[in-house]
Amino acid sequence: MKIEEREKLGKKAFYIAVIGNAFLTIFNIAVGLMSGSYALVSEGAHTISDLITSIIAYVGFKIANKPADHDHPYGHGRAEAVAGLVIVVFLAIVAYQILTGALERLYYGTYSIPDSMAVIMALIGIFVNFAMSQSIINLGKAANSPAIVADGMHQRVDILSSIAILIGIFVAQYGYPILDPIIAFAIALLIAKTAYEIAKENLDSIMGKVPSDELIKEITDASNSVDSVLGTHNVRVNFLGPYATVSLHIELPPEMNLDESHKIVHLVQNKIVDDVEVIRGATVHACPFGLEYDHSQEVDGKNIFDGD
Repeated sequence: MKIEEREKLGKKAFYIAVIGNAFLTIFNIAVGLMSGSYALVSEGAHTISDLITSIIAYVGFKIANKPADHDHPYGHGRAEAVAGLVIVVFLAIVAYQILTGALERLYYGTYSIPDSMAVIMALIGIFVNFAMSQSIINLGKAANSPAIVADGMHQRVDILSSIAILIGIFVAQYGYPILDPIIAFAIALLIAKTAYEIAKENLDSIMGKVPSDELIKEITDASNSVDSVLGTHNVRVNFLGPYATVSLHIELPPEMNLDESHKIVHLVQNKIVDDVEVIRGATVHACPFGLEYDHSQEVDGKNIFDGD
């Protein structure tokens, strides 16, 4: 995908998130205060964090799209994973604030019965959050952007929050107002769970977690499809946010001369980059077919500079 197309998708996701969350923030807090629903006020505070995290995700996305330079020869792709971790910090702060507020209300018994306005706002919240989160996740996947997908996953939590608020309001009408701060408590736990999932995914990306078997097979198949390649092994993928680089070994006929093997190596590199969408660069090492070699050691277990 061209950078220009990717930027259009990222910008569209950003606008959807900002407009949707600005609407939800204003109306959740306003209706929550008027109707007496602390759960709605808490959800309004959560959507303020959504606005901030959407901005962070978009900044990470923009930085990741910057081309490689002298100081960053592999590009700036990991900026998206860093942005995802910054989002986690904001989520943790919001979860803590809502959690402490809910516990305080439960401890002192300061809760009220929300009126029918809160019901309408909860229903609107369910619809808006569903449409917004699904759009952002789809755009993030289309742009292959971990930061935008993480933001969409974060927005999806709000659907469950709005459903929980709706249930809490109905139950409160029948004489159980204590459920309102309990729902706020549950929202805080959902936010904390989302923060954990986003943190795990982005840390795995930064720390180079082993990719899926499907991706390894796709790379291996592309390599083996090149004429004269008799096998592919030692495939190592290095994720850099929305894209990745790969290093691998190919097996070539032992009688092939250096000039021929050099050409095959370049053909394999180009084939992988062309066929595997996520791969932006490939480094290929040629091995003679049939050679028994432990890749964790020097050549044949000996140091090639020993002269033996």
